[in-house]
Amino acid sequence: MDKSSKKKPDYGAWVPKRFIYIPFAISLLFFAASLLFYPLAIIAVIVLIISIYLFYARYLFYSTRKNIQDRIQDMVLDHLDWNGQGKALDIGCGNGPVAIKLALAYPEAQVTGIDYWGKMWENSQRVCEENAKIEGVAERVRFQKASASALPFPDDFFDAAVSNLVFHNVQDTRDKREVVREALRVVRKGGRFSFQDLFQFKAAYGDIDDLLSAVKSWGVSKVEFVNTKDAPFIPKALRLPFMTGSMGILHGEK
Repeated sequence: MDKSSKKKPDYGAWVPKRFIYIPFAISLLFFAASLLFYPLAIIAVIVLIISIYLFYARYLFYSTRKNIQDRIQDMVLDHLDWNGQGKALDIGCGNGPVAIKLALAYPEAQVTGIDYWGKMWENSQRVCEENAKIEGVAERVRFQKASASALPFPDDFFDAAVSNLVFHNVQDTRDKREVVREALRVVRKGGRFSFQDLFQFKAAYGDIDDLLSAVKSWGVSKVEFVNTKDAPFIPKALRLPFMTGSMGILHGEK
């Protein structure tokens, strides 16, 4: 088969289309209303700028465009100091990119990807499974619906665990540190982990030093923090606090 005709995996974009269309539609409504009350034009312009920015961010992130999200996902695995022997878990797998990367990087590993696949995001278990088939790892990767706040696995079940930009989105747990703790619960002693999230968002995690101290108090032997936005490939436009500006990676050994 010609490589150009081979079906490509669909890993989607971190900025869903509705995040662009809804502000754009709102801006049009305010522009229309400004014909009756002209100060509303100011609001219309502000909302339109937000829509344009999100469109540009989607372009930079999207897997078939600039693909910044793929390189950020690679950072998770780059900080996973694991020998690839045994079972690995991807928490909040979306359309499966990190779980599949794990399987491709570690050909002897068995990988499980879990996600809640809510309506808020453009992801599904079906797409995950199709992507795994396309990438040739379907026999070693399985996907199942589950919540990151209550993983359906016993303690110490996995040899490694990863997660990418998921913990802050877990709606049923107010203290996001508890989601991190639940992720570590299923990793065996001596197992490795690499979690990327908005760890510098103080409202969710507090100070980084306090977070690292909390992780160590849960019986983790080694944990380090990496600031994602320091990566040279990330454009300045994406280093705002609500994009990559508050992102970081917790990685280490339990």
